[in-house]
Amino acid sequence: MEDFRRVADQVAADIAAGRLRPGDRLPPQRAFARQRGIAASTASRVYRELAGRGLVVGEVGRGTFVRAAERPAVPALAEPAGAPVDLELSYPLVPEQGTLPAAGMERLLRPDVLAAALGPTGVAGTPAAREAAAALLATPGLAPEPSRILFAGNGRQALAGAVAALVPPGGRLAVEALTYPVIKGIAARLGVTLVPIPADEHGLRPDALAAAHRAAPLGALYVQPTLHNPLGTTMPERRRAELAAALERLGLHAIEDRVWAFLRADGPEPLAALAGRRTVLVDSLSKRLAPGLTLGFAVPPAPLAGRVAAALRSGAWGPSRFALEAATGWMADGTVEAVTRAKRADAAARRRIVAERLAGAAVRSGPCSYFCWWDLPPRWRAETFVAAAARRGIAVTPAAAFVAGTGAAPRAVRIGLASPPRDTLAHALDVLAEIAAGGPDDFPVD
Repeated sequence: MEDFRRVADQVAADIAAGRLRPGDRLPPQRAFARQRGIAASTASRVYRELAGRGLVVGEVGRGTFVRAAERPAVPALAEPAGAPVDLELSYPLVPEQGTLPAAGMERLLRPDVLAAALGPTGVAGTPAAREAAAALLATPGLAPEPSRILFAGNGRQALAGAVAALVPPGGRLAVEALTYPVIKGIAARLGVTLVPIPADEHGLRPDALAAAHRAAPLGALYVQPTLHNPLGTTMPERRRAELAAALERLGLHAIEDRVWAFLRADGPEPLAALAGRRTVLVDSLSKRLAPGLTLGFAVPPAPLAGRVAAALRSGAWGPSRFALEAATGWMADGTVEAVTRAKRADAAARRRIVAERLAGAAVRSGPCSYFCWWDLPPRWRAETFVAAAARRGIAVTPAAAFVAGTGAAPRAVRIGLASPPRDTLAHALDVLAEIAAGGPDDFPVD
């Protein structure tokens, strides 16, 4: 008799129809046997069958749960460009993201904790959240005061709040000539003009910043000293010290974006450690932990705390209490740090794949960056290369997306390394290398 398979099929149908949802707990096996009118031994076989099909997962001491759906498979390179291998977005995902945070959810299931987590909160968060965030953001040279930490819904909202607090509508915000595209959208919506500042191999040039400020006063500077997006490079200590001195001399404030800095455990000290009176530090959890759990941090100098808090409140950029409570537990119990370590190892492994598959190409990046900058061969324009890659089912980002102001875009692309599985990444880079070795005439348009 295959009665256990018939019962397993019924449960599988309930899961497929949504009557049982991911995370739902199945009854204990004896209770399930009574409900279905079957023997306890049959119930045990049903549960084993469901687990074998990948529909449920058993956790010792907790029970059996309906399993979340697997991540969709990354499309094969031969598939059409409507379903590309995504080398544009860079949201790192590692296996530990599902297993490590699971234990921390037990605390939120307590009725008293859940009731509090479903209530409102402000941009100042809670004392526990401030303490946990201060510990997470600390470096050997920087120990943020918990009382100065403010929270936003995500890192982008923290950036928007900092810009709104420092630069009035119609004002000027200095940025690196190649910069994070989101800051361009934030500036446009706040009525702020971006002023691109030239950089050299060490990063943004303080002398160029001073010249731009003399030409017309700047409201603030937005800068990414560690793992710059899109270049993946890190500003050395000496240049940071020069920039800190320039900020002090010019009476200018900086917004330091450290969203990717968690990947550099050995990186230089934050700009905020050198220019604490002049720097608003911004960070988030979406890259450190998971894109589905967003929480942003803004750490302003004490004299600016009120202005940044007011900007976050007026922009409706504050955090949700549930995300704040979940993140507080994960920051305090070491989950965030454990996932961070896994991502550092993953990023380093992916960067080694780049070094192997694009050997000899003009690629710039850090040793543990989740993206790299590729200066293309002279025969290629960025847009033409992007189109040729798309015809092979691979999406990459042209340099123009990162250019601040009206300057000409370099012949380059940014390659995001985080999204596909490593073997798919390696294959995609082989295809890109093949495209770069040819020329635009090898890809005629019908």
